Amino acid sequence: MKRFVIKEFLHIFRDIRSMIILFGMPLAQVLLFGFAITNEVKDVKVSIVDPAHDQVTTSIKDKLFASGYFLEGEILYSQNEIEESFRKGKNKMAVVFEDNFAQKLERGESPGIQLIADASDPNTANLLVSYANGIISGYSQGLVVKGNMPVIVPEVRMMYNPALKGVYMFVPGIITILLMLVSAMMTSISIAREKELGTMEVLLVSPLKPLHIIAGKVMPYVLLSFINAISILVLSYFVFGVPVKGSLLLLLAESILFILLALSLGIFISTVSNNQQTAMMLSMFALMLPTILLSGFIFPVENMPVVLQWFSTIMPPRWFILIIKSIMLKGTGIAYFWKETLILMVMTVFFILASVKKFKIRLA
Repeated sequence: MKRFVIKEFLHIFRDIRSMIILFGMPLAQVLLFGFAITNEVKDVKVSIVDPAHDQVTTSIKDKLFASGYFLEGEILYSQNEIEESFRKGKNKMAVVFEDNFAQKLERGESPGIQLIADASDPNTANLLVSYANGIISGYSQGLVVKGNMPVIVPEVRMMYNPALKGVYMFVPGIITILLMLVSAMMTSISIAREKELGTMEVLLVSPLKPLHIIAGKVMPYVLLSFINAISILVLSYFVFGVPVKGSLLLLLAESILFILLALSLGIFISTVSNNQQTAMMLSMFALMLPTILLSGFIFPVENMPVVLQWFSTIMPPRWFILIIKSIMLKGTGIAYFWKETLILMVMTVFFILASVKKFKIRLA
């Protein structure tokens, strides 16, 4: 019995994949959950529209940027530039001061100040407004005590999601996660099943080229996943009331691109998996947790450590969520997210070429 137990220990220690599952995955998950899951906001870009440029507005700006929550975003000269800045993703909030701000305070009037937030991510927008409100209120109370001046009360405006509906944030993320996991998992398991049954070797020695085999495996899932995407969009529009302010054709085209990327990633996973169980575990653990935690779906990427922010740049869902929110909620066109689209294209080509190369290696 003792020798048998020792033999089992040695067998586990010799299996690198078992060691990774036993020790690597728990450590990775603890680190991901510990660093990525946070409801705090920090270093968020905020723009200031300040026609007054007086001592009071300058002091309020200094307090906002000294708080650690905000960084100075794109320089804006008028309120009309705010929406364009939001569409470009240059900042998350804008603070707009009324002209002659300090003079109105001295006259006993209450000058206007607006907090305009990009509420396509309602949780972040709400936190940003709350933090800014608190800082401005603290400064205003100090003025009241010192000089018997009126209280400064900011006016809050939420763009793209005035009611702060959580479904506006969750629907784009759910579309992304479902398309990524279902597409990648289905293709990876499909090819792994061919390996288990021994039919993959028949395909590899057939006149079919590796690219043809991959294309034949992918094409049915492209259509099925596209139908899945349309079903989700229909439900989100008619049941949850999530708008599609931009081009529906562009949204469908970007969805097809993302489906192709997910399928090519699934094919790549299948080339390094010997059986369906391995393929499923890789698909679930290598895609599901990073997709949820590092894509910006629930937790803002800006709040994460720099290392995780760098790692999130290689996560395809991060770029697709930005695209789908821009089209559905902001009504923007390809000119605003062509870089994200190009990144998805490059990733798709990379995984297709890597999969084809892996097939060639097996043929050799």
